[in-house]
Amino acid sequence: MLIGFVLGSVATASLAAIIAAPLLRARRKRLMLRARDAERRAARAERMAEIGAMTGGLAHEIKNPLSTIGLNVQLVTEGLADLAVEDPAERDRLLRRVESLGREVERLRQVLTEFLEFAGALHLEPAPTDLNELTEGLADFFMAQARSAGVRLDVALDPTAPVAMLDANHVKQATLNLLINATQAMARSPENTPKRLIMRTSVVAPDDDEAGHAELWVEDSGPGIAADAVERVFTPYFTTKPGGSGLGLPLARRIVEAHGGSIDIVSSTGGDGEPSGTRIVMRFPLPA
Repeated sequence: MLIGFVLGSVATASLAAIIAAPLLRARRKRLMLRARDAERRAARAERMAEIGAMTGGLAHEIKNPLSTIGLNVQLVTEGLADLAVEDPAERDRLLRRVESLGREVERLRQVLTEFLEFAGALHLEPAPTDLNELTEGLADFFMAQARSAGVRLDVALDPTAPVAMLDANHVKQATLNLLINATQAMARSPENTPKRLIMRTSVVAPDDDEAGHAELWVEDSGPGIAADAVERVFTPYFTTKPGGSGLGLPLARRIVEAHGGSIDIVSSTGGDGEPSGTRIVMRFPLPA
């Protein structure tokens, strides 16, 4: 009887080991994938820190004289407006030139600000964040701007979206960049074309090959991006719109990757019955 009990216990343990082995292998594979991702993020963060240290000082050296130029442009503009000139047309011409100079100074200041945000160190302060609440709050904030541009903004939330460890302010900044880009892209759509912007959340459960993640999508019905340009949209200073700095999407990617996530883009310029538009998906790791 004792021998039968021992043999039964051994058989049960062997069966449990056989069942558990694939689960252990899958878990080990997920842990290895996460470890590799962590190594890649650490290496990228180190490179970005070096670039930030080198270029941040240069940017500040440019910013100081730029502020001085901007102040002097303002003073000259005020002086010209008060100056008694025999030829009013000449005075107006000079004013237009100085005002044009002021606009260019302001544009350079904005580019410099975006550059400093991109090149500087990211100091994340992750906290438990409800992705749906974050999305709804940002949609409410952006709604007025969307309406003024003639864009319909819709929100589609996954009720299973979990609370994730995110730096809400940085994620909002990344998402806002995407919303602004999408709205500006739709401004170039043909007249009378419906303009629609969708913010969507979803959850992808973990499997044997990939860890689970929460997703935040931004989709637009704009003219789309050409295939050769899609591959370059996350390259710093590459832009397809006039006057763009080309730093909005690279900064969004940097913020997402700093959270251990990823960002992808799918775009179509239409044709053959296919609608045009762009979808950008930000993926964030699920809580362990």
